[in-house]
Amino acid sequence: MAQWLDSGPSADPGRLHHPGRLARAALEDSREAVAGFVGSRAREVVLTSSGTEAVNAAVWGACRALPGGVVVLAEVEHSSVRQASARLAPVEVVPVDDRGHLEVAALGEVLDRLAARRQPVALVHCQAANHEVGSLQPLVEVVEVARSHEVPVHVDACAAAGHVALSFDDLGADLLSVSAHKFGGPPGAGALLVRRGLRLEPLLVGGEQERARRAGFENVLGAVGFAAACDALSGGRLEQEAEQSRRRRDGLEKAALEVPGVSVLGDPERRLPHLLCLGLTDVEAEPVLLGLDRAGVFVHSGSSCSSESLEPSPVLAAMGADAQRSLRLSVGWCTTDEDVEAFAAAFAPVVDGLRALGR
Repeated sequence: MAQWLDSGPSADPGRLHHPGRLARAALEDSREAVAGFVGSRAREVVLTSSGTEAVNAAVWGACRALPGGVVVLAEVEHSSVRQASARLAPVEVVPVDDRGHLEVAALGEVLDRLAARRQPVALVHCQAANHEVGSLQPLVEVVEVARSHEVPVHVDACAAAGHVALSFDDLGADLLSVSAHKFGGPPGAGALLVRRGLRLEPLLVGGEQERARRAGFENVLGAVGFAAACDALSGGRLEQEAEQSRRRRDGLEKAALEVPGVSVLGDPERRLPHLLCLGLTDVEAEPVLLGLDRAGVFVHSGSSCSSESLEPSPVLAAMGADAQRSLRLSVGWCTTDEDVEAFAAAFAPVVDGLRALGR
């Protein structure tokens, strides 16, 4: 991105003069990089300002294509998915198990029931992986069930992209959302993948950019950074980084489970390599977070998009977990072994100290 800025002011990629053609080339090269990273064709990639915009565009397009159609989702979906859907359509909720997995059989029953009522379904949502507990969802099975009912599927891959391998072509979904900042790219860059041949009304209008699928001056700088993050994880490096994250996450987990009354929430096997969600007993998460913060260890309780409110996490509530007593830890490309050791040194004293105060 710095190199692109140093090359001079960014021109309008829609102009035919030389600076405009340079901007267009950078934009399309970036689109190719994103497409290659997520296993799609470049023409299927609509560049957006974020994963949230991509989700909203997917819901808007699907609901406008079938007015009055129902949207089907699980309560563990991200708030952008749940709220965008509820604003535009009737919503049917599919239950999840205690590890946060959407129950595929229940999805089939919901779709059968709606079909029996002759109630059209505009969209089925299924996240690739849960953003709070890390559980990987049964995407292949969900897409198969939706396909058998001739219902389009949107996959929210914002939490998964850059951490596990994804292939839009192989998956067979109709729509897929990605966010660059979730794997080291810049904030303000995302993408909505739209299956070739699928025509959706754009969320943003007022211009013909992105092949008339998203109006607005293109963020060339953000696209360049998005592509750089994709390139950084190409050639087998995603698997290498995932293994490194998994090793450090396991180190955090081992240290946490040495403290009595601590458990792992979500699927202990099929999960994101960089994310760990802990359940706590006899102590709430917020004081633990603040105690760790004082020790220089930065963790989170609940999801990042609900931290501004004091409402319990709907994800953990749907799983039957205590939303007030969960702590989320994550590692990334900048995490070191020393960071893991710092957590291991701080966690037990913080939890034990808080429990002693409550006695």
